[in-house]
This record gives sequence, C-alpha cells and structure tokens, in this order.
Amino acid sequence: MKRALVTAVAGFALLAATSGAATAAPATHTKAKSNIVQTAVGAGQFKTLVALVKQAGLVGALSGKGPLTVFAPTDAAFAKVPKATLTALGKDKAKLKAVLLYHVVKGKVTAAQVVKLKSATTLEGSSVAIKVKGGKVFVGGAQVVTPDVMASNGVIHVIDKVLIPPM
Repeated sequence: MKRALVTAVAGFALLAATSGAATAAPATHTKAKSNIVQTAVGAGQFKTLVALVKQAGLVGALSGKGPLTVFAPTDAAFAKVPKATLTALGKDKAKLKAVLLYHVVKGKVTAAQVVKLKSATTLEGSSVAIKVKGGKVFVGGAQVVTPDVMASNGVIHVIDKVLIPPM
C-alpha cells in the first residue's frame, strides 16, 4: 500500500509539474523525480501548505538540492487551526516562515530513522519531540499518517496537525 501511494504521489507530481494540473492518473514510476514542492502540489491534499510556502517565499528552499525532511500537514490539519491564527500568520511573514520551517528537518530522515529519534532540530531552530506510542509515530504531538513519501530532494511524512514552534 505504501509503495502504491508513493507511486501515485510521484506520478501526480510528475504530471502536475509538466502540465500544471493538480490531479492526474497514477503513473507507474517508483523513483521520485519531483522535488518536495512538486510532490506536495501533485498530491492534492496540501493546497494550504503550498499556498503558505509560496506566501513565505520558501518555494526555492524546498525545491532546492536538499536533502530535507518535511513533516507536512494536510489541508484537513490546517482546517483545525483557528482562522484568526492563520490570518495573523498571513500578516506576519517572519512568523509564517518560522511556523513552516518548524516542519522541516535538514537531511533525508526516513520513517525507519525517525522512530529511533527522541527529537529533531528543525530549520526554524527549535527542537521537535518525537515519540512512538502504540505503534504510531508522533512528531510534536502530530501523528504521522503517511510516512516516506519520497521526493527527489528528500522525504515527506504526512501529519494530521499543524506544528507551532515555541515563540
């Protein structure tokens, strides 16, 4: 199932990158050819995250060589954030960048490596706690719902909650 999801996400991202479409039929490619941003766009469940990354001016950083690990909240995770908080972040580019970079770790940290960690230092500068409980992985209180979505410049772990750094 994980391989099928990675294949579908890679296929969606490749088609989105070449045609500008947000959704497409799954491809049979298993090697990630799209970067983190292209993969997120292609997946279709990260519209809010991608919009905020663009607004913060982080597309270049997340599309670069890497490698990076992104704990990516879905649109459903962003829907749980109070509108006032999102509005405030939208008006403060520095805070928005901080929140987004709190979801990114330097290096390609796969699920097999994540479960061995107790914490990880984010690009925002703070450390985020990592726990394994009942066979489930939690990063900063958010559950990893889909691990190891491979991109050409790193890996995405899909999470169910937006992480807010200590401010």
